[in-house]
Amino acid sequence: MAKADIGVYGLGTMGSALALNMADKGFAVAVSNRETDWIAPFVSEAGALAARIIPSDSLEDFTNSLKTPRVILFMIPSGPPMDAMIDAIRPYLGDGDTIIDGGNADFNDTRRRSAALAGSGLHYVGMGVSGGEEGARNGPSMMVGGSAHSWEQLRPMVEAIAARFDGAPCVAHLGPDGAGHFVKTVHNGIEYADMQMIAETYGLMRDGMGWDAPRIGAVFTRWNDGPLDSFLTEITAKTLQSLDPATHQPVVDVIVDRAGQKGTGRWTVIEALKLGQSASAIEGAVAARAWSSEPEARNAVEVLYGKSTASLEIAEDIMEQALLAGRILSHAQGFAVLQAASEAFDWSLDPARIAEIWRAGCIIRSALLDDLASAFRTDPPLGQLILCEPIAARLSRTVPAMRQTVSAAISAGLPVPALSGALQYFDSLARARGTTNLIQAQRDFFGHHGFERTDSPGTHHADWHQG
Repeated sequence: MAKADIGVYGLGTMGSALALNMADKGFAVAVSNRETDWIAPFVSEAGALAARIIPSDSLEDFTNSLKTPRVILFMIPSGPPMDAMIDAIRPYLGDGDTIIDGGNADFNDTRRRSAALAGSGLHYVGMGVSGGEEGARNGPSMMVGGSAHSWEQLRPMVEAIAARFDGAPCVAHLGPDGAGHFVKTVHNGIEYADMQMIAETYGLMRDGMGWDAPRIGAVFTRWNDGPLDSFLTEITAKTLQSLDPATHQPVVDVIVDRAGQKGTGRWTVIEALKLGQSASAIEGAVAARAWSSEPEARNAVEVLYGKSTASLEIAEDIMEQALLAGRILSHAQGFAVLQAASEAFDWSLDPARIAEIWRAGCIIRSALLDDLASAFRTDPPLGQLILCEPIAARLSRTVPAMRQTVSAAISAGLPVPALSGALQYFDSLARARGTTNLIQAQRDFFGHHGFERTDSPGTHHADWHQG
């Protein structure tokens, strides 16, 4: 058999789907897996595509089955397993070979590994892959970071397997070292916020208005035909209207109220803070998942303080506009974090291109992203998305509804951490004179840190202990 165009190591859900996608597009794919008993069943289940798959039980055979320079995609757990894999496979690699980490890796690890391999003749790529199993099999959105050499090696294959929007592949080389993984991290942070704001809106209708899941699902179905058109809106409508065959209740009503998280949302918030940026909507979503993991505490607090039974009266179109405003603002926060990272790490990220490759294949794909890509192409004033005229006009129409929705929720005692975080972000930016003048005064009082004056330059101090 001829040698393979690319190797895929790791035949879990995502690795298997990507390998089949590549074979489906005409590429010869070498495959291997740490648990070697997974390999034969994978090849057997590949059907006709098995003719383009070269299985190997050992790393030596796996690497020998590849064309040189080699391109190897690892779909394995991030962190120490990836470091161990690099050490294990290096003896079998040569100059010009490219190692790709396709998992949800911490971009700091990606930068560290890229630096460690610099000058060795090997190239290291951090590639974010979004779209879940279906996307990986039929067309994901991919965010690539690494050298120009590795991109040229990888480009024909990833462009062939990527999702498409108006015929254009949803994949791009975004910058060196950790750029791709950082963009994927922020993508996931925005995903956290979007999911949480949808869940909060569902909670308002369920707990504040007394609506059942199928009725709420019908609302999301209608919303998906308008400006909220997105993958997450679509699947929300479907999940809320799905019935459990065992109980004949809505499936969502028999699911435990506890959400897991794998770390990318938390990483987004941590890196935003390091970069001096606000990610309040994303932080609200991360916090909500953390609180959900404490059911005993939540039950005890409800018993002690009582559960609010206040009812809400919010028009459907008001909630729709509120959710749209929240979605715009969470994206604005995410892109601000990306811009700050681009400057800090000298990546030259292109926000318009990032928005474009998110328009299909990925979890946060939505009609909004096409508008954001167009807005970024106009070079936003001060780099602020919310200052672009089309986006500003939309926020001017929708923020009042968001304010009404959040106010009503707070008055009724219903939690909206992500929606309120997004609103506070907007309100803080929308007030030219805030209150940090007092904070400057406080810091000078207890720490002699100094302050700036409005009427003269330089650092000043006050004698706070006089009179």
